[in-house]
Amino acid sequence: MKRGSRINIKQVAQAAGVSTQTVSRVLNHRVDVAPETRQRIQQVINETGYAPNALARGLIQGRSHTLGVVAYGLDYFGPSRVLTGIEQQAAEMGYSIFLRLLPNAATNDVDNLLDSLIARQVDGIIWSIPDIGDNRSWSHVRGRDLAVPVVLVSGMTGPSSLPLVAIDNLAIGRLATQHLLMGGARHVGIVTGVPTWWEAQQRLAGWRATLAANGLPADERLIAAGDWSAKSGEQSLYQLLAQSPNLDAVFVGNDQMALGVLRAAHRLGRRIPEDLMVVGVDNIPEAAHFWPALTTVRQRLRASGALAVERLDGLIQQSPAAARAGDRIEAKVTLLQPELIVRESTRSAASA
Repeated sequence: MKRGSRINIKQVAQAAGVSTQTVSRVLNHRVDVAPETRQRIQQVINETGYAPNALARGLIQGRSHTLGVVAYGLDYFGPSRVLTGIEQQAAEMGYSIFLRLLPNAATNDVDNLLDSLIARQVDGIIWSIPDIGDNRSWSHVRGRDLAVPVVLVSGMTGPSSLPLVAIDNLAIGRLATQHLLMGGARHVGIVTGVPTWWEAQQRLAGWRATLAANGLPADERLIAAGDWSAKSGEQSLYQLLAQSPNLDAVFVGNDQMALGVLRAAHRLGRRIPEDLMVVGVDNIPEAAHFWPALTTVRQRLRASGALAVERLDGLIQQSPAAARAGDRIEAKVTLLQPELIVRESTRSAASA
């Protein structure tokens, strides 16, 4: 066979000495193919330049090999990294993405949106929208009746009706607050981010729980709400110090707001970490280059997006009979654990 000529799957199978079904398994990234067989088939594909007709393959399988993704907040670090993980994993698994960006994350009017995605014959849907207010109420009503499987990304208040992949934001609050306490702080404030976001609420709950576990009051004067921006972080530190002049540490809901906190501290002559310790969240690439370098909590954001694709693919691969029986909508919740990255904006327990 000459490279570049029109090659079909039957010819690839004959050249590799396997069935067309086995070639199809390799093309669809199935795991039930022996490594040596997979290598032989891949070698034939590489030598011939064979490219499967995606449209024909979709018609045969009754699939479009397209995932609908509903997202919001790509100006924010977290949602943008989750979407990156979704896109990369989808491409690796042979899916294309049909992306719908919502201008308002708080909306609960999603019927037309879901119907439009299903009309485009997507194989499944990833709902990557921050949990705000009742914007996921639809999942309890329509989630089990949709013609395709759905996986949620990010947290949910109350029980989830659909498979969910999220970061353990309660653990973020606990990790950050406990680290500050171990560094010798006794008046730990918090800049929460937008209060209606589930992530902000969970981090606040982790802060409260950790203070209580250490016998310290979660005084309301130690709480300020930002909007995830550096400017709001700066204003929040001014507010906290006005309310609680003996403040000696701050847990900040994201690294951008932490940058504003550092700016305000420098303007006020507060030495970091000697007078004021600061912990952020996200571990953005610039965090290591703040002055001083920022201690922060790393979230597995890309991993959460990738895992959502893997979970959705598993549901898509189930037989129609299993799907009708309801097996595909098992509401399994996966919480990914965060990691504390210690840098120069905090003191260690040994130096406290």
